[in-house]
Amino acid sequence: MTAPVDPAGAVIAARAGYGRLLAVLAASSGDVNAAEDALADAFERALVTWPERGVPANPEGWLLTVSRNRLKDHWKSAEVSRTTWFEAAPEPISMDDLDLEAVGDRRLELMLVCAHPAIAPADRTPLMLATVLGFTAAQIAGSFAVPATTMATRLTRAKKRIKANRIPFIVPDRQVLPERMEAVLEAVYGAYAIEHSAIDPLPQGMVPEALQLAEILTEVAPDDPEAHGLAALVELSAARQRARVDADGSFVSLTDQDPADWDQKLIMRAHDHLRRAHAMGVLGRFQVEAAIQAVHCARTGTEAPQWARIIELYGVLQRLAPTWGSGVARAAAIAELDGPQVGLAALTELGKFPETLQVGWAVQAHLLAGVGRTEEARASYERAISLAGDPAERAWLESRRDACPDS
Repeated sequence: MTAPVDPAGAVIAARAGYGRLLAVLAASSGDVNAAEDALADAFERALVTWPERGVPANPEGWLLTVSRNRLKDHWKSAEVSRTTWFEAAPEPISMDDLDLEAVGDRRLELMLVCAHPAIAPADRTPLMLATVLGFTAAQIAGSFAVPATTMATRLTRAKKRIKANRIPFIVPDRQVLPERMEAVLEAVYGAYAIEHSAIDPLPQGMVPEALQLAEILTEVAPDDPEAHGLAALVELSAARQRARVDADGSFVSLTDQDPADWDQKLIMRAHDHLRRAHAMGVLGRFQVEAAIQAVHCARTGTEAPQWARIIELYGVLQRLAPTWGSGVARAAAIAELDGPQVGLAALTELGKFPETLQVGWAVQAHLLAGVGRTEEARASYERAISLAGDPAERAWLESRRDACPDS
């Protein structure tokens, strides 16, 4: 045993093995829900035990043993014996049976499992975000601009489908990367979107999931230009993370941030990835998104970003991979260059955006205020505030709403 540690330290020490452990636990039955419940129970017991006795020499082995015991109890229950498709309680496979050299990162391995062709394409990314990376249905729903109840239902259906179809939880090797890469990239992008919307700092010693996984993807798939594009996008965002709040904890918008507060090393790494992607000669969505962020990061002082270039890139992005988010961002950029009236027209051309698209309501409120439609602006601000998950951003939006004159 090592010296006693605090509960947060214990979780950090064990979290890296979550994806691998879940793959092992689900391998025999394909019952993701049961495996998740067993592993959650093991982590809860670790939080009680490890701070008092110290972190075991093999934390994963400890968690696996506790989880297995919980699963055995589950399999022996009368209810399970009546409802499961297997005749006898299966013995979970050993971690020794896994190819530890197949793919270096444990979370990435299970993401590749979740990208199995038998799983519906629309379910793969949400399943990875929930099962492998541990995000809640509400967080995932926010990144997909759908209600949380809708996302929870989708996740439940996907897990049931895995069990019913007996999709094997076998850790794949690198040969499956090309056919599953798109889904994995989308999941890492989803993690980036979720983490980017939360300003609260991570616990000491933890690096954002998206930042870790994006770099790992460029190592396991060095010839994939979109892997490099995604890594650049995540790094450019992470480079500005600490500048998003001031010394008082107040939200600072991108155009008001001081470039001196940005992490220049991360920006340089991002540019390296963009250069490698560009050299491959195949343009993709993540490369364009990264290029937009690179233009934002190109300013060195208080000068305005190159809005014309940003608008041009958003146009490319909308033709290549149109989304509500990029369409709204393009309208906001147009307003910066040509005024709120023109920007509002561009936003209106998009049509009615999803009710849960927080950035859509925020941009609409800003543009309506800019053209003097204050009553509508305040209503849009109210909607944006109700959807804001971060207290600092919510307070910033409230200040913008309160600055609108009464009608």
